[in-house]
Amino acid sequence: MKKQPRKPTNAEKKQGGSTRFQPGRSGNPAGKRPGTRNKNTMAALALLDGESEKLTRKAIDEALNGNMAALTLCINKLIPPAKERPVDILFPEITDGSDLSKLTATLLSAVADGSIDTSQAASLAKIVEIHRNTLELTEIDKRIQKLEESNEKRN
Repeated sequence: MKKQPRKPTNAEKKQGGSTRFQPGRSGNPAGKRPGTRNKNTMAALALLDGESEKLTRKAIDEALNGNMAALTLCINKLIPPAKERPVDILFPEITDGSDLSKLTATLLSAVADGSIDTSQAASLAKIVEIHRNTLELTEIDKRIQKLEESNEKRN
């Protein structure tokens, strides 16, 4: 069965068969300069110019008077979002797959004594899994090389 030719779209008809924008090329190469601010942002900044101290004081006063929205705003601005904290655990040296049980035992022990929480242990376990895969692939590569060398010696 012969394939029917595709009908051009309306846009292709109007543009002489080609699409308007070519892949990898901007439709507006001049575009906005980096760092250019939106007009609404500029208008808001102009309105707030010189008022930030008064507004901050008002938000703090409202928070102190029990306004929960103001309190939430103040806390969100004063306390940055929590980032993962560094893990202070001494990990055993891992040279091959048989050593990985030492590493998981170290993680379990750290969770048990409160050095790390379960979400940190889960993140570290993912890294252990990646390391295990790497060790496995390295071992497989070594075995293949030995097999190829012994096969070459036989021939």
